[in-house]
Amino acid sequence: MSTNVEIARLATGVPGLDEVLGGGLPELSFNLIAGPPGSGKTTLAHQMMFSLATPDRCALYFTVLGEPPLKMLRYQQQFEFFHSQAINHSVRYINLSSDTLAGGLDEVLRRIVAEVETHHPALVFVDSFRSVVLANLPPANHISSLQQFVQQLGVTMTSWQATTFLIGEYVSNTEGNPIFTVADGLIWMEQNVQRNSMVRKMHIMKMRGQATLPGLHSFRISRKGITVFALAPILLQPRIEPSAPRPRLRTGIGGLDEMLGGGLPQGYSMLVAGPSGSGKSILAASFLAFGAQQGEKGVIAVFEQRPNYSQSPALTQLIESDQVGLVDSRAADLSIDETVHLLLLEIHRLNAVRVVIDSLSGFELALAPTFREDFRESLSRLVSALNQAGVTVLLTCELEDRYTDLRFSPYGTAFLTDAIVVQRYIEVDSRLLRVMAVVKVRASSHSNELRRYDINDAGILVGARLDNQEGLLGGHPSYKVPTLS
Repeated sequence: MSTNVEIARLATGVPGLDEVLGGGLPELSFNLIAGPPGSGKTTLAHQMMFSLATPDRCALYFTVLGEPPLKMLRYQQQFEFFHSQAINHSVRYINLSSDTLAGGLDEVLRRIVAEVETHHPALVFVDSFRSVVLANLPPANHISSLQQFVQQLGVTMTSWQATTFLIGEYVSNTEGNPIFTVADGLIWMEQNVQRNSMVRKMHIMKMRGQATLPGLHSFRISRKGITVFALAPILLQPRIEPSAPRPRLRTGIGGLDEMLGGGLPQGYSMLVAGPSGSGKSILAASFLAFGAQQGEKGVIAVFEQRPNYSQSPALTQLIESDQVGLVDSRAADLSIDETVHLLLLEIHRLNAVRVVIDSLSGFELALAPTFREDFRESLSRLVSALNQAGVTVLLTCELEDRYTDLRFSPYGTAFLTDAIVVQRYIEVDSRLLRVMAVVKVRASSHSNELRRYDINDAGILVGARLDNQEGLLGGHPSYKVPTLS
């Protein structure tokens, strides 16, 4: 029998944060929320406070030399998590400015202890503790005095059975400050501006007693508050066992399904690459529409400035009837993790089995510059997360048509997908004709033919194999079969 003491974990109320923390915030822990000005520290503290505080488990929020409570409340009440009825009941604000000016650290600590003894809070927030030291002590004594203050405060709060948060402004997390070693948990927040995008990231530098998700996790501040996007792939149980037989999902385009060997195996990802106007979005719409006819709901993520789904009345109707979920983000600072988060929300809401990403070219442009620098890695994480969710994915990709060769992807990412369909143009007798080929279907037989196809009001119609002697082109002397590369 194990004699280990189980530490209770608190649900923070911040979407995504509990997963990053490894299951929630340890109760009675002593935590530091740090980062540069404007990174969202105070907003994070308030969001957790309003989620956790109750009349029986009240919270004290101490302000020092930062914003006075009235000014802080004015801005925090703009968020949806703010509950005005909680003020002076489950949440109490205490201004320590006069105590700081009167007696420095000793007086601040005495006042905190007095308020804790009076109200018996379950949660204590001190914002901003670091300003106390900077305002009252010479630079030579900053570190030692601050460490002593934090240690005394930590002992006091632990003895009073309170979960404590210190909010402090630090420009760099590499300062080697001994204060960081005192805290049980250290949440580091940062923000970077690149061109017209603002990218915010969070790093759990330490959380004693539990394993956290490593890495920098992007987050967004909206009217709802902070939403954290854990690094993809999200920890999910695969919906399809790797060794299980995979039924085929048909695309709704008869000739293409035949070329694929009967359709796309369930849980596979397929890249449809081709030049502008080759019918990639029409193929994607057919994939979702045929699935809806079979009772299979889908999700489409659109990243073009003018969404192509609007050109398909049938797909528009499916979106309006909620048979197909729509992810249509126009954020200038989109991250791969946020994209995965939005997709998974729609997948689980609809229990969808088909997903379309249209297109990778638009997706790359929608990402913040910092995420474009390694687009292959971002795309790998996206595909992996969707594969774990057990959905069948179709991704479209814009390709420059060189007329003399067939290329698979402009990003060198063809190896990431299980199947590849390439569309292209050929020039015959001063006319452009369309042809397609199935380049691969992993662990499955498939056609290696080049087939001509046409697009009309009914959609994509795939014809017979191209043949110089007896195919559709009748052996026209100006026709040359393009080479695969």
